[in-house]
Amino acid sequence: MSRAFVFDAYGTLFAVHASIGRHRAAAGPDADRFSDMWRSKQLEYTWTLTLAGRYDDFWTLTERALDFAFARFSSVDKALKPKLLEAYLALDAFPDARTALHDLKARGDATAILSNGSPKMLAAAVAAAKIDLDAVLSVDRVRIYKPRPEAYALVTDHFRLAPAQVVFVSSNRWDVMGAATFGFRTAWINRASMPEEYGPAPHAVLTDLRGLMALAG
Repeated sequence: MSRAFVFDAYGTLFAVHASIGRHRAAAGPDADRFSDMWRSKQLEYTWTLTLAGRYDDFWTLTERALDFAFARFSSVDKALKPKLLEAYLALDAFPDARTALHDLKARGDATAILSNGSPKMLAAAVAAAKIDLDAVLSVDRVRIYKPRPEAYALVTDHFRLAPAQVVFVSSNRWDVMGAATFGFRTAWINRASMPEEYGPAPHAVLTDLRGLMALAG
């Protein structure tokens, strides 16, 4: 393969708030704030552990963050925990994900996931979404979370490509920053119209995955 399109998983291909969305009525009026807290703590734990030189897998951190969210929002019934975790293993794919991946592969480009997710989580999500990829890469192999360069090197090592031959796609601006610093071409999928931050600037800012075909030319 002469080029690879590599995707972050959570928030880019898979909707991270789909878990609470399936149980919104049971979660009650704080459902959205609860889900935001769950996601925020999940990411925070990856950064703080990496800075401290420690590692726990992403499923452990996902459960730990969920416990924090329950402690923060007493209005949400803790009996929902097993249902929310089960739903997280089969998050909904964004409507544009399958089409974008299919079209890129049809043009001859390799497609892959590079994620903080544990192998178990990623295998379950890919199977549930019924998406086809050339590789699913987890930072669990190096036990260091993005945006450390060792995580992005999993891509170049796997495909035997130079960083400039990789287009890295993420909805997380901090992840785009890490990938661009490593030398990847980058596409920021800014679904929520968030303001620009960090640097270097992404090569493309898109509102959804459909715009990736313009980068494939």
